[in-house]
Amino acid sequence: MEMWFSELHTSNVKISMRIEKQLFSGVSDCQRIDVLVSDEFGKILALDGEILFSEKDEFIYDEMVTHVPMSVHPNVKKVLIIGGGDGGVATALTQYKTIEQIDVVEPDEMFVEVCKEHFPELACGLEDERVNVYIQDALRFLRSKSDEYDLIINDATDPFGYTEGLFTKEFYGNCYKALKEDGIMVYQHGSPFYEEDKEECVKMHRKAYKAFPISRVYQAHIPTCPSGYWLFGFASKKYHPINNFKPAEWKKLGIKTRYYTTNLHKGAFMLPKYVEDMLEEEERD
Repeated sequence: MEMWFSELHTSNVKISMRIEKQLFSGVSDCQRIDVLVSDEFGKILALDGEILFSEKDEFIYDEMVTHVPMSVHPNVKKVLIIGGGDGGVATALTQYKTIEQIDVVEPDEMFVEVCKEHFPELACGLEDERVNVYIQDALRFLRSKSDEYDLIINDATDPFGYTEGLFTKEFYGNCYKALKEDGIMVYQHGSPFYEEDKEECVKMHRKAYKAFPISRVYQAHIPTCPSGYWLFGFASKKYHPINNFKPAEWKKLGIKTRYYTTNLHKGAFMLPKYVEDMLEEEERD
């Protein structure tokens, strides 16, 4: 008997993939967590019926939220990852020897433990001596922080459910306050392709654009994301993602990647016309 996993991308579109077996299914205080093995994408982690990442394409997301800001900011010492309980972003950051501290704030302890068991190649970064994992609400954690971090990466899943508070005006203001005077924040925007998702992209850009003096959007192709097309936000107090980009210096670090390159960095900020129009319309309001 064949087993298939289906995820609704909109009320009219869904993606299905053949599943070999299920490795885990459980309900935490925050969400339902499933670990599946697929023929095409390897192991998959799904939250509340939606794919968070797969073995085959997770590196794209982790590299794009990590190396884009790290190749712009000249001196990152202290990083805050909001969400990130799978360890993928932390693991990518541990390649940078100059980073002294990485704080991971993840509210779902079961999620962390499931990833350690089933995705050890991702979660291994959580064991680095520079990494501190806090199992608590990120918005509450942020309220007590001021002028502390060089880089904040918002790795929260989406603007709905238990993470909804991480996409509010208050959240962006607290991130601004928690950053040092030249700090950078990156976050995921979602997909702008489907009409049902477009409004959330616009809302996030609106909040970041009003909170930070520099706010830009960049892109990546991630097959298991809705429409396969994903946007990220780059918000900064000082550094521009292109004008302050230092490709030669980054290359000297010898960081190993599978998706990110310094050429791709520049291209990622060259958005399709319909996305440019969507963002520029919001900036004019």
